[in-house]
Formats: sequence, structure tokens, C-alpha cells
Amino acid sequence: MRKTALYNCNLLLWAFLFVSVAPAQTATGSLEFTARITPTAARPEPVRQFTFYLLTRSYAEIVKEAEEKDPAPARDAFIDSLTVSPELRTWLKGHDTFDLASPDVDKLLSPDDILHVPEFLLAYQRNNSGGVTSGLPKPKYTDTMRAEHPEKYEKLKQDYMTALLKFVRAHPETVSGVELELDGVNPQRKWDALQSARRKRVQRTAPDLAQLKFLAAKVDTDLEGHASVSSLAPGDYWISSLNLDANAGDMRVHWDVPVKIEAGRAARVELSNLNTTEGISSNP
Repeated sequence: MRKTALYNCNLLLWAFLFVSVAPAQTATGSLEFTARITPTAARPEPVRQFTFYLLTRSYAEIVKEAEEKDPAPARDAFIDSLTVSPELRTWLKGHDTFDLASPDVDKLLSPDDILHVPEFLLAYQRNNSGGVTSGLPKPKYTDTMRAEHPEKYEKLKQDYMTALLKFVRAHPETVSGVELELDGVNPQRKWDALQSARRKRVQRTAPDLAQLKFLAAKVDTDLEGHASVSSLAPGDYWISSLNLDANAGDMRVHWDVPVKIEAGRAARVELSNLNTTEGISSNP
């Protein structure tokens, strides 16, 4: 009697353990994927021994988070930091350009801009100096006159500005080429340098952020470009190469491909030129 009761107890215990463990064994899923790149006018090549990252968030969204933590410089604040005249700062804030050396900048300059922004006036005068522009008004005031005869200086200066404004309006072609004289005050290079420095910071930060906060697994492909990950909790994942290039022939690509993992099932994904994040780019 006691042996029978003990036997039944053991059966109940094993049944309990089976019921408790069996669901846990099927509560996870797995992933299998193969990565191949097709070079120009060639056959697909496996991406061999390349590290892929399985993330719980899209890498594109992770990059956006990194960008939000390192915001782009404010345009007006950048303008205020420039060592230029107040008039040029005002002009820059009213125009959607920083490239004063652009061949099209002359189309943005009105006669009033040329006269009232010191940098534009000096560039215009230099561009039309040396007698190359017929009929160009010439100033009759000097710096010494400003100290000795200030009233005369101001009158002659005003006369010159009035005559010059009339001349520029009558001869708009004389503004052409003024950008060649604005290279020294062109803020575009400084702006580009700020943007480039921020991009480099984000490129360094985003991969670290991805691995610290959103990494579910990391796996290397074999010689056939195949990789697999097991024991994954059900949910949405992204197969990502982060900011690393995968190369084959003349092609280099990135991946950030979504995949859904279901309990007890194996998800299968083919990575190719068709599902790269930013299309395909050729190596220089």
C-alpha cells in the first residue's frame, strides 16, 4: 500500500515537472539567416565571417536617439558666433544659405544689400576695381578727412553711396563674380566642419548605444554567409550590421532588417542587395 502511494506520488511529481518545463522549452524561438551581396554584373557572393547584431530596436531609430542627444548646432546661434559685421549676420539670418562663395550668390544680392552690408560692398568694389568697369563711381572722401572734416566726409560718403546705388541698379551685371571676393568671410566651411564633427560623434556613439541598450545577440556568419541564433524570446528584432560595411566586389552595403520571432518557430531571412538600409553604393 505504501509502495503504491509512493509510486503514485512520483508519477504526479513527474507529471508536474513535465507540465512546468515543457512550455518553457517551447517559449523561445530561433533565427536563421543568410547574407549575400551581388556585385555589378556578377553572381551573388556570401558575406563570410561578418559580425551581425540582433537588436531589439531598429538601428535607424538608435541613430536618431544618438542625434537627439547630440543636437545639430542652432543656425542663429552659429550666425551670432561669426566674426562678421552685424549687417552680414542679419542678412544670413534672412537667407537660406551660408555659401557666400557659391556662383549663384550674386542672384541673392540686391543693390541695397551691396551698399548696406560692409562685406558685400568691399567685395563689389574689389570685383570692379582696376578700371575694368566703365563709369563706376569713385569715392572722393578719405580716412584722414573723416578726422579733420567729419561733416564733409559724411556728405561725400553719402553722395558716393547714392551714386553707387544708382549705378548698381542700372548695371546689375557688375554684381556677377562678387562671390570670388567673399571667400575670406564665407561661413560655409565652418558650418560644414561643425556638421561633420557631429556626424562623426554620432557614428561613434550609435554603435555603442545599440550594444549597451538594445543588443539581443551577436553572431558571425560562416563561410557560406549563414548564421543562426537560438533561444530568443518572442518579439520584434532587427538584423543589423550597425555602421559597418559588408563588402563584395565593387559593392558595400548596410542592413537593418526587421524580423519577428515566434515561440517554438524558426524565422528565416535572406539578406541581399534588395533589403539593405540605404540601397547599394559602389566602392571608389
